[in-house]
Amino acid sequence: MTSRFADGLAVGTNLVDTAEAAIRQALAGLSGPPDLVCFFICGDDPDDVGRAGQRAMAMVPGAHVIGCSATGVIGAGQGVELQPAVSAWAASLGDTKITTFALETLRADDRFVVVGLPERGADDQVAILLADPYSFPTDAFIEHSSEALGSLPIIGGLANGLQGRGSVRLFADGEIHEEGAIGVVLGGPVSIGTVVSQGCRPIGPSMVVTRAEDNLLLELAGQPALARLEDIVSALDEDDRELVASGLQIGVAMDEYAERHERGDFLIRGVLGIDPEREAVAIGDVLEVGRTVRFQVRDAETADEDLYELLDAHVERAGRVDGALLFSCNGRGSAMFGSADHDALAVRDTLGPIGVAGFFAAGEVGPVGGHNHVHGFTASILVFSSQAAPAAGA
Repeated sequence: MTSRFADGLAVGTNLVDTAEAAIRQALAGLSGPPDLVCFFICGDDPDDVGRAGQRAMAMVPGAHVIGCSATGVIGAGQGVELQPAVSAWAASLGDTKITTFALETLRADDRFVVVGLPERGADDQVAILLADPYSFPTDAFIEHSSEALGSLPIIGGLANGLQGRGSVRLFADGEIHEEGAIGVVLGGPVSIGTVVSQGCRPIGPSMVVTRAEDNLLLELAGQPALARLEDIVSALDEDDRELVASGLQIGVAMDEYAERHERGDFLIRGVLGIDPEREAVAIGDVLEVGRTVRFQVRDAETADEDLYELLDAHVERAGRVDGALLFSCNGRGSAMFGSADHDALAVRDTLGPIGVAGFFAAGEVGPVGGHNHVHGFTASILVFSSQAAPAAGA
């Protein structure tokens, strides 16, 4: 049986040796030479991370390569958090068009301009993006990505390092970048899909925004937003009130014309606080009057159910899956589920024993409702499926 996707994971303080071991594992699982290799490195010293990344790139001279530093990595069906480790993923993609890129931000007059993005091709299927959250305006870039890329899905994550600002390293085709963003565009004959699990459960009713100012919700369904929220919370049981206290969310309906809005129908944004004087609720987005919203809570059980349901639904639509890249929030893993392995195991449980690797991100990128967004506490997954057989006579 041929294998087009494979992964590797190695743990050890000598990051160069660890990177070699992870890359070798991934390459050994392939039936042929790799066309695309992705790797992710967690290490204490940014210089060591750089050297490990340089070695990883040198091991696959015939392939396109991207990678980044992280506070945790995913591979071989498990996650490793906050300790030196490297995960690797290798893919044989045949005639797929592969275009790597590096983005930087330049000041032009009174605004910033992102340069380095390749021109959109008619057969482009997806872009994978790895960004430094300290130097690259990921939110603004993703928000306006449709202007340059149209409806092209973008999936990926915000890199990080164990030393925070200044310790991020990005890797692309032999080059090391200490800021900006890097990635790859895949086009042509490649069968891909995206799964974005936000892991939230609605509470209370759906409501229309009837008054708003910047990121303040002033009125929901004709009443003060804070009063609406207080009514919803007072009707909850004690367990759900604790979830509200630990981190309330709000969902923005992606389809205003749907008869009902249930779990999975929303783009999730955080509730940042309240303004008692104005009876307002501050959220992590700016909404127009007329948008439909619904408050949300997140817990391990809900996040688990959401991920499994979305992955099962993808398998039903796409059929056999061969490989996947997994970008999981660093607030998931052991912090949410008690185990760093949860998301990796969920992917293996539903999609099968395929090549899966990724990292714990400081923010995740993925499409919801046909539009690209930056998320938090999310698992964003790029899934590669088997090519559909051509119809008879085609």
